[in-house]
Amino acid sequence: MANQSSLPLYERVNLKNSKFQAVELLLLFLLFSLLTFHFLSLKQYGTPALIAFLCESFFTFKWILVLNIKWNQIKCMEYPDRLLKQKTELPAVDMFVTTADAELEPPILTMNTILSLLAVNYPVERLACYISDDGASPLTYYALVETSKFAKIWLPFCKKYDISVRAPFRYFATSSKPSQEDSFEFQQEWKMVKDKYELLCQKIEDASTTSAPCIDFPEMDKKNHPAIVKIIAEEEGMPHLVYISREKRPKKPHHFKAGAMNALTRVSGLMTNAPFILNVDCDMYVNNPQVILHAMCMFLGVDNERDCAFVQFPQEFYDGIKDDPFGNQYVVLVKFLGHGLAGIQGPMYGGTNCFHRRKVIYGLSPDHNITTGELSDLDLRRKFGKSSMMKVSAAEILSVSPSSKGALSSFVEDAHCVAGCDYEYGTCWGHRGTLAFLYKISIKFSLNQYYVGWRYGSQAEDVLTGLEIHRKGWRSMHCTTDPASFLGCAPSTGPDTMIQTKRWATGLLEVLFSSKSPITATINGNLQFRQCLAYMWVLSWGLWSIPELVYSLLPAYCIISGSHFLPETYEPAIVIPVAVFLIGNIYTLSEYLRIGLCTRAWWNNQRIARINCTSSWLFALSTVFMKLIGLSESAFVLTAKNATTNSDEVVMNKDDGKFTFNESPIFLPGTTILLVNLTALLFGIVGFLATTPHSNEVRIGELLCTLWVFLYFWVFFKGLYGKGKYGIPSLTILKSGVLALMFTHFCKLSEKA
Repeated sequence: MANQSSLPLYERVNLKNSKFQAVELLLLFLLFSLLTFHFLSLKQYGTPALIAFLCESFFTFKWILVLNIKWNQIKCMEYPDRLLKQKTELPAVDMFVTTADAELEPPILTMNTILSLLAVNYPVERLACYISDDGASPLTYYALVETSKFAKIWLPFCKKYDISVRAPFRYFATSSKPSQEDSFEFQQEWKMVKDKYELLCQKIEDASTTSAPCIDFPEMDKKNHPAIVKIIAEEEGMPHLVYISREKRPKKPHHFKAGAMNALTRVSGLMTNAPFILNVDCDMYVNNPQVILHAMCMFLGVDNERDCAFVQFPQEFYDGIKDDPFGNQYVVLVKFLGHGLAGIQGPMYGGTNCFHRRKVIYGLSPDHNITTGELSDLDLRRKFGKSSMMKVSAAEILSVSPSSKGALSSFVEDAHCVAGCDYEYGTCWGHRGTLAFLYKISIKFSLNQYYVGWRYGSQAEDVLTGLEIHRKGWRSMHCTTDPASFLGCAPSTGPDTMIQTKRWATGLLEVLFSSKSPITATINGNLQFRQCLAYMWVLSWGLWSIPELVYSLLPAYCIISGSHFLPETYEPAIVIPVAVFLIGNIYTLSEYLRIGLCTRAWWNNQRIARINCTSSWLFALSTVFMKLIGLSESAFVLTAKNATTNSDEVVMNKDDGKFTFNESPIFLPGTTILLVNLTALLFGIVGFLATTPHSNEVRIGELLCTLWVFLYFWVFFKGLYGKGKYGIPSLTILKSGVLALMFTHFCKLSEKA
């Protein structure tokens, strides 16, 4: 038997994919063949063929980007048991939880996430949990105080009986009452803990109806208040627990979530200064108590730290609506593209469920080791700010010379300082430092970009921060476990899903059109070319809205105007688009079937992808365009989260699974596309019945394409006659009707021309 001390802490396994790679290459060949046909038929078919050629060029390029990601799929296998035998002392970890609105993100949901973090299988003296409340909510603070009291019961209970699910709302909802075979002691403790949890829920619910649930935390303006730092728990047998609400003032930039993360980083740097950081969104609880051990297997198991700057766990969801009607569970995306990125330079940073090396967050290059003597006081001040304690803690992390910390209370005064809204001025937090000291500091830090912490300048601060880390030459790791390490709640209504995808696409486009794009990171930095292509696929989501929108209208245009862009049915070339359609759909369907999903889930994801692309992403593109020309600024919009009421149920919205509508203009493009294609179907059917059999063959291809688009937007068709929130507002239908009439008139004019 091999010596345990010599066994690797993790292994990389290549996932065989040769059969599907052959299909992917065949589909790529067919796409190029289709482009060739349209190019050669420009003279015969005119403008429709040119439009089809341009749109399909975008789709072909998009497919190349997808193939680049999926080509070399890697899965990592971690061995936590070996870690415990090889390491006598595990490194400390600071855990960050972010919340911003107590109404959209109910405190009981956040408290369950915190309880699951506090109860992980890891030495409690090596853990600290920091909660950032950007809403400065007395309710959130009160809930945290009460949760810390319940944690003194919950943590021993979980560890004594090795409870697998350590978020109480999920544990009590998914586990039945103790059986008669369980010990009497367990039955008694189970009931006691459950009663205490229900009391906690009731206290938080009651507090939500009062204006000031906490005497020592008065009501204040969440957009105009001083920094608040309160130590909730600092005692043996339990991780440290700290509440933070950074200072906010009118007309002072706060940089959304990135600003909150940087404030957390500074405060935690003063108080505990752990070399590793875990950040989790308030709705993502720990589902696997071994999660930190899995991450440490990667951090401590690599031969070179360059290979593991951060460990990203996928976002997976609990109580997902059957067959994923809103396409927001991303099971296929996580399964195939996550493993594919692991085979290049590593997964992108997803904003949650991610472990970081603190020194990487502090801007260190993988090629440079720093000694304490290299770090002058002036350089540290310019980079990390004026706090002497902050400078000392940063120097300790960068030079790998950690020292023991004192009581947390001794750092509170400085913590208020570093959580202030003016602290970052003149430093490198979130952005480039001043040019006056770039040359000097480059000698000291050997950095290509002079910034610290989470990057500013985009709503997609996660992708931007991860991109900058990869640009320096760091690699990242993708970690999947069974059971899943983190579970969260996905939006349960159509409007919420569209708001979320619009926000994502907006942030990604902000990165793409900035000076920090993957192209410049490859040319001027150490971002690998294939990783650059992977980033381009993600960042360009909003750009695909234009060819998708045009292509969804092209068949209708051809039917109404009497033109063509597809081969005639008696031509041999008709085999090409038919093969692309059939093979493409069968291939994507096979991905869903391979991981146990059904055909309906595949169809739901296909249709919602078209809807999001032609609506949410289109509005994201217009938002970024208006920002680029200086006419407006993009606004960050939170997505509402489902709450939990008691231990036995999760509140399910009555609209779950049903597509609802509102007055938002985001539904205008989808309604217009539906009306245009519905009009074209009527034109096509009438023309089909009125002409000779030989002429009938000419429009079959375009007619079938129009029918397929109509099926994609079926939920909008139902919305035309739906009532209340299930129906499209009359004003939206009127506006779409006018646009559809204008498009039809344009098509008829084209026919005459």
